[in-house]
Amino acid sequence: MPQLGESVTEGTILRWLKKPGDTIRLDEPLCEIETEKVTAELPSEFEGVMGEILVPEGETVAIGAPLCTVTVAGEGGPSGQSPSFAASPAGGWSGGPMAIPPDEAVPAPAGAPAAAVAQHPPETPGPGPQHSPEDRSRFYSPAVMRLAKEHGIDLEGMRGSGVGGRITRKDIEARIASGPPAIAGKPAATDDAMYEVVRFSATRRTIADNLSRSNIEAPQAWTMVEVDVSGLATLREREKERFARELGIELTMLPYFTAAVCEAIGEFPILNSRWEDGELRRYRALQIGVAVATDHGLVVPVIHNAGEMNVAGLARAIADLARRAHERRLRVEDVEGGTFTVNNTGAFGSIASKPLVNYPQVAIVSMERVVKRPVVVGDAIAIRSMVNVCLSFDHRVMDGLEAGGFLASLKRRLEGIA
Repeated sequence: MPQLGESVTEGTILRWLKKPGDTIRLDEPLCEIETEKVTAELPSEFEGVMGEILVPEGETVAIGAPLCTVTVAGEGGPSGQSPSFAASPAGGWSGGPMAIPPDEAVPAPAGAPAAAVAQHPPETPGPGPQHSPEDRSRFYSPAVMRLAKEHGIDLEGMRGSGVGGRITRKDIEARIASGPPAIAGKPAATDDAMYEVVRFSATRRTIADNLSRSNIEAPQAWTMVEVDVSGLATLREREKERFARELGIELTMLPYFTAAVCEAIGEFPILNSRWEDGELRRYRALQIGVAVATDHGLVVPVIHNAGEMNVAGLARAIADLARRAHERRLRVEDVEGGTFTVNNTGAFGSIASKPLVNYPQVAIVSMERVVKRPVVVGDAIAIRSMVNVCLSFDHRVMDGLEAGGFLASLKRRLEGIA
């Protein structure tokens, strides 16, 4: 299981793209993996034939755990066959392959299933205790242990469907679906239970963990300003056909809003910060995260060096990231390193909201729905396009002076667009 992100500790096999016996070319995808950050394909580091699948679809295992074996082409083993290697790069996509020679026994990484990672075990046992297949089946993935703990399932009393009787995530889910065993004086659950347990995907679980951490660790304050974006609305109407014709994308107000955010952060750079390793780090480059709601959860891909882009560049970047987020084709680098987040809650019709800071960042700003309504302009009443802009911020880092100053600067810039 590769390291798909700096803080990722486990991954889930969504789908195997190869089955045992299939021919494999170098860099050809072997399977689809979902982590808390991205969904990605695992390319083969070898050319040869697909061997044993060690982790079934739907199971979650720790980083570094062996996933499958590959018989390498063109290398003869001691019995006239090609040696087999475990396709499990320990340090991510790059780095040397984890080659396991046929005459050596290599222990599985911590938390990994202890099934053999080479198809040629040593003829002479090496030093140290020897384990039976039943002992090896007692290794559990983090997902298995978490589900078992949540539902009070005794793993020692189960035999799984995995290699060597290993218990998989599907085994636990099947046990949960069948209802708990009857306890003295208490009947087992029936099909007409009053509720069902909703399983979180890796993405949804990470969202829950991050928001809980943000709410606990960062004392957050919230403020809002009302902005007249009549000039911006007119400009967008005037330019949207040209954008569609020349760039092939739909022009929204978000690129203009993001450009104004970048300019305002230039006046108040403390907002472009992150809590890391026990210290507050204020970044020079603007790595702007854009919240995207998808069918599989909220993701925040990052526009790197957003401060160097014009509106057209931001529009292209936002459209590309949003499309790939919906298609689950974001890369690791697309979701890491954000220093400030922009959220377009107005897309859902919201007119006021309190966003939660995307920890370890220190601030997040939301653009609400643009609404035409009567407002006082001078001594007259006029119909204007109005929008609420909401800012949540970490009160440890800044006070109302900086937060209010940032919003005032953003308001001035948005109202100055014509």
